[in-house]
Amino acid sequence: MKLILQNLNNQKTDKVPFWFMRQAGRYLPEYRELRSQAGGFLDLVYNPEWASEVTIQPVRRYGMDAAILFSDILVIPQALGQSLRFETGEGPKLDALKSPSDIEKLDIENIDQVLNPIYETVSLVKSKLDSEKYNQTALIGFAGSPWTVACYMIEGGGSKTFAQTKKWSAEDPQSFQKLIDILVEATSHYLIKQIEARAEVLQLFDSWAGILEGEDFNTWSIAPTKQIIENIRVRYPDVPIIGFPREAADKAVQYAQKTGIRAIGLDYSMEPEWARDNLQNLLPVQGNLDPQILLEGGNALETQTNKILETFADKPFIFNLGHGVIKETPPENVQNLCSIIRNFKK
Repeated sequence: MKLILQNLNNQKTDKVPFWFMRQAGRYLPEYRELRSQAGGFLDLVYNPEWASEVTIQPVRRYGMDAAILFSDILVIPQALGQSLRFETGEGPKLDALKSPSDIEKLDIENIDQVLNPIYETVSLVKSKLDSEKYNQTALIGFAGSPWTVACYMIEGGGSKTFAQTKKWSAEDPQSFQKLIDILVEATSHYLIKQIEARAEVLQLFDSWAGILEGEDFNTWSIAPTKQIIENIRVRYPDVPIIGFPREAADKAVQYAQKTGIRAIGLDYSMEPEWARDNLQNLLPVQGNLDPQILLEGGNALETQTNKILETFADKPFIFNLGHGVIKETPPENVQNLCSIIRNFKK
């Protein structure tokens, strides 16, 4: 069994497996070269040959224990019929949902017409990993969790406050629940199709889980995630699913206990000792180096990496960052991080 799968199955191993969020991307010169050929970001995402090559680039360079599909969480709203574009320096832009009537326009019936190239990418990555003799490298598929995706759909992009989403969910929870239900169904289908295309692990990104408090966290983060996992497990009970409820703080314990995830991703704000005592006793954990430390490199990188390894390595653990690789990160810093992890002795 592959190293990362052993850990996700709660088996202790001699080595610590690792991969990094946004390990494929703008910090790599080979990515920038391919991106210049592709044109727009979505042109790259929806071209299976290019997207599969981007997915494998960091594995080829650094030998991570997993490749994660190169895509974006916002392909789901686009597949549902919401306009999506990526503007240079500004990130994603969507035509914001402004009323319940806008939800009625979303069409779940034909999402595969948009998403089929992504399933093809998953299949192509798996074939390339096998043929390029990375047969011990696991393939991770992913999607955004419904709350996070709904935030983007309602705000029309990123936001510092997500005021419109909070207002809608508080003042009209019935119609907001309808949006969440659509996203649960679409996301479940999307992830099942990724498994059928030979993804071996899944990760759900709830990037804005941390802005939810009290019962809202249960209603809009935990419950939809639990339903997606239940939907997948009807068909594929053994595929491990990692949840990443970013900035959930102590609410991550509820998330770990109630959603049915196999492992939990830790963001970099979470103290390793607290996570070890409160989360790793429940299930395997993944994380959580600050990407800023990776960007800076040097002694701080070695010190903090070893602290994380020493804290978690006695139980099943996957080393990762607490958020994605920053685009200005020197590739040699990533190489140094990989060496530190590989040379660590449990």
